[in-house]
This record gives sequence, structure tokens and C-alpha cells, in this order.
Amino acid sequence: MTADLERVVGTAADMLAKVSPEQLDAATPCASWQVRDVINHVVNGSHFFAVIAETGEPPQEEGEDVASGDFTATYAAESKRMIAAFNADGAMDKMMNFGFAKMPGAAAVNIVMTDTFTHVWDLARAIGEPSDLDPELAAKLLDHAKGAIPDAFRGEDGKAAFGAIVDVPASAPAADQLAGFLGRQV
Repeated sequence: MTADLERVVGTAADMLAKVSPEQLDAATPCASWQVRDVINHVVNGSHFFAVIAETGEPPQEEGEDVASGDFTATYAAESKRMIAAFNADGAMDKMMNFGFAKMPGAAAVNIVMTDTFTHVWDLARAIGEPSDLDPELAAKLLDHAKGAIPDAFRGEDGKAAFGAIVDVPASAPAADQLAGFLGRQV
């Protein structure tokens, strides 16, 4: 499972490295977020997830605006910490509090991977990069998401975790299908 997390982190690091300062204010498929917001979410998310995996509880401090600084270096450090925390003995069985639910690390790591991967897809779309990200991993994440995300989690942007499912052709890349399942316009 953590090998897949390492793949997600690698995909994110590669995409973050492609973002130029001129693109920070560009729109993204997340209707209420610009590129800088997605960067802040992904980078600060790696810290948030690392703390949860280490302690079982979310951090008390708020995320910082890292998009205006060296966000690739910050992501490298925080994602390394996150991977180490999820690789620690007992991490997959440890109960982790996300605020909206407590779950074992084995379930939590799927949330981490799906969240990060999907926001990397958002970045790819926003900055004009190919969004057919790691097809095998995207298919695994889509299969998991289909079994884990109930309709009760769907609604209006800014008011629900996910938007309504967007129909995406079965012939579309798995990353696009995942994005559509999570409510992104593809």
C-alpha cells in the first residue's frame, strides 16, 4: 500500500515542479480554487497527513501559504515525512482521526492517495500538462473510491467534499474517470 503512496508522491512532485510562478493565479477544475490553492492544499496536506499518521490526531496549526515560496522543496520534505509515518510499524492498524471520521491507517492511506492524486490531476489540467497520470494507479484509486464514497458526501462546491458524478466515457483515461467520479468536469 505504501508503494502506491510513493507513486502518488512521485507523480505530485513531478507535477509541482512543472508549475511556473505565472500560473499560480490560473483557474483549476476545482471551481473555487486557483493553482496556488491546489498547491497549498497538496503541500500542506502532506504535513497534515504525516501528523495524523504519526500521532493519530490532526495537527492544531493551520497550513501556510507555501505557493509563493519553494513549494517543491517543502513538498519533498513533508511527503518524505508522510511516507515514513505510513511505513512505521503498526501504522496501517493505528486509528487515525481526520476530524470527520476515525479510521485505521489502511483506510486513511487510501484517502491520502486519492486526495493527492486527484489534486495533481487538477494541476495538470490547470497548467496544460497531460492529465493521463499513472493509469494503473488511477484505476486502483477509482475502484477504491467507488466503494468508499457515498452519495451523502456529494453536493455543491464549497459545501460538500465531492461534486455530483460527471459522466466520463469508459474509453477515457483512468485519471479522467477518477476525476469525473469525484465531481470534476473532464
